[in-house]
Amino acid sequence: MNAFSSPNPAVSRRAFLKSSTIAAALGTLELRPGVRAAGRDIIKVGMIGCGGRNAGAAAQALTADPDARLVAMCDIFLDRVQSKREAIRAQRGAQVAVDDGHCFTGLDSYQRVIECSDVVLIANAAKFHPLHAMAAIQAGKHVFVEKPHGIDPGGVRLMQEACDLAHRKNLSMVSGLHSRFHAGYAETVKRIQDGAIGEIISIQEHFLRAPYGVTARKPGLSELEWQLSAQYRFRWLSGDDVVQSLVHNLDRTSWVLGNRVPLKCHGLGGRSSMTSPVHGDVFDHHSVVYEFENGPRVYALCRTTTGCYDEDSSLIFGSKGQASLKTCRISGENSWRWQGQCDPYQIEHDRLFAAIRAGEPLNNGDYMARSTMITVMGQLSCYTGQEVTWEQVNQSDFCYAPRPEVCHDGMEAPTQLGSDDSYPVPIPGQTRFDLREKAPASAKA
Repeated sequence: MNAFSSPNPAVSRRAFLKSSTIAAALGTLELRPGVRAAGRDIIKVGMIGCGGRNAGAAAQALTADPDARLVAMCDIFLDRVQSKREAIRAQRGAQVAVDDGHCFTGLDSYQRVIECSDVVLIANAAKFHPLHAMAAIQAGKHVFVEKPHGIDPGGVRLMQEACDLAHRKNLSMVSGLHSRFHAGYAETVKRIQDGAIGEIISIQEHFLRAPYGVTARKPGLSELEWQLSAQYRFRWLSGDDVVQSLVHNLDRTSWVLGNRVPLKCHGLGGRSSMTSPVHGDVFDHHSVVYEFENGPRVYALCRTTTGCYDEDSSLIFGSKGQASLKTCRISGENSWRWQGQCDPYQIEHDRLFAAIRAGEPLNNGDYMARSTMITVMGQLSCYTGQEVTWEQVNQSDFCYAPRPEVCHDGMEAPTQLGSDDSYPVPIPGQTRFDLREKAPASAKA
């Protein structure tokens, strides 16, 4: 048995690939693929996931177009749907047109939101991002989907299929990798590529900080509900921190390097102090070294521990100087600093809705899946302690069990507390995954 073998079963993705388009349930406007919204037609917006990120995305979407209306919302928990509805309404007033009948709950409630919407905003557990994005595109809807764009090779491959289908159907597919929408970052990248720091020697990516809001388990929640409410703490839902957090950093790295991909990587990671059950089964530190053909080495580090040194940076070291992408600054022979201001979170929605109005779809599929796959290979290397190649992950359909299309309300949570009152975690050098796993031929039709 090699370093990537596992008994995880392969389940057909037929459920994704055979879903049908359903007419919108609200209002009179139904945007046909590739057709712009004429005049000031209402554009119906739906939310899949009602956490803080999607609440922000919804407010930005409504800000981007005064004739956009939020018409449907879903989440696992009804109280979260209702509280976010009121929070967004406090910002955008009458643009929030979600009645109680369009507040949906459950793992299959994404389908109801898609039925009601022209534009679907997806920001829930990342395991489901590819499934939900594909379902929305198949139904003829424009999509904004948060990062990461999958948590495993099978998921990322499905997201690429969704991006390709959106292109064929003249639909917008916009990524939450907001760095690409930041004017200062774009100018800094251009100067680096034009030689401002000379030959790139190495790149250092850091995202070191305390863990995302860690809260105690609420009484009365089932194990599944608890894990869904604390998605960042569980690998089967979030993919862990290289995928969740370093995806922004490694997207910037790939961008600087002309959208190149690494040949291979090796990583290390584990748990040092964030080990109580409330922290789930994720690692609290990771380090990954990426190797590019005829290019620099990239050193990527993330950590989610309290009481430690914190840093969020993208640093590019060259033969003539150094660039800091996060501060839009170049030092050395060609010192320079960008002086502007930019809100890339708002700009990504401004461009999405402008594209819909113009009938000129915006599709970020040229980088969103690729950048996510770079993080997936790094995460797998940290878990196993083995070198992982780009060829391996791109030829694989491996998914963390259970596959998203078979998840349902009331199922048994796939991760359970052990006899030592902790959740089991990967053990580098012992953990095995099967990167040879392939989707059934019928699922690829």
